[in-house]
Amino acid sequence: MTGVPASAAGGSGAKPVRGGKLGTAAVNQASLWNIANILTMVRLLLVPGFVMLLLHNGGYDPVWRSFAWAAFAVAMITDLFDGHLARAYNLVTDFGKIADPIADKAIMGAALVCLSVLGDLPWWITGVILARELGITLMRFWVIRHAVIPASRGGKLKTLAQGTAAGMYVLVLTGPLATLRFWVMMVAVVLTVVTGLDYVRQAVVLRRRSLAAERAAVGRTTEALNEAAGSPGAGVAEGAGAGPAAGASGGPGASGAGASGSAVRVSGGSTPVEPTVGARDGADAER
Repeated sequence: MTGVPASAAGGSGAKPVRGGKLGTAAVNQASLWNIANILTMVRLLLVPGFVMLLLHNGGYDPVWRSFAWAAFAVAMITDLFDGHLARAYNLVTDFGKIADPIADKAIMGAALVCLSVLGDLPWWITGVILARELGITLMRFWVIRHAVIPASRGGKLKTLAQGTAAGMYVLVLTGPLATLRFWVMMVAVVLTVVTGLDYVRQAVVLRRRSLAAERAAVGRTTEALNEAAGSPGAGVAEGAGAGPAAGASGGPGASGAGASGSAVRVSGGSTPVEPTVGARDGADAER
């Protein structure tokens, strides 16, 4: 269910459309207790049951390991169905977005760790797969505010290869089947590493593009604000400069008003003349 566009957990409250899909009512009333979330809960509950079945009687009883394989298979199948139902009927909730990837990692991690503890699977394989899954999960949180990277075809093949290989190791196989499961696991490891590196590349590229777009948007906003703030100021400056010019064309008194607020003498006399209020305001504006 990861990578699916988020929807309101409580639904829109609209009435179902007559003649629509069978799950239309579920779309409009998406809540915690929808079928997709119930399947995710079942998968979470299967994890401890799978571990107990796999390790029962020392972990080497073929019958109990067959039961463990059945529990593992059911968990992997529910992973396919809950994702399909969530996308088809828009049954996405906050719980599902958090619980679904946890359930995926929990069942696979439990299988790999138990198999390594039993000595059936080398620890380096378990380490590579778990490190990749944990690293990509952290990477999702790193880029989630910038973009959501959709599941790729390689990622789906990786999941299928991991599930198939781990399931084959859970069963007690000998002869050619034991050799085959080793090579299937090698394919799963290669796909795990390759898809992990590709995810990192996509995450870095998307983050850079998102940051560049944000900087460009901030630059455009700043430029627009500067232009908007500059236009009124220019009008005020022009109005301030027009006062003295108009006064100068009007006669001697106006020419005195342009003397920056200082006292001037009228021709033929020494009596100081106070500048007009408009000239004083214009001088202040120029300063």
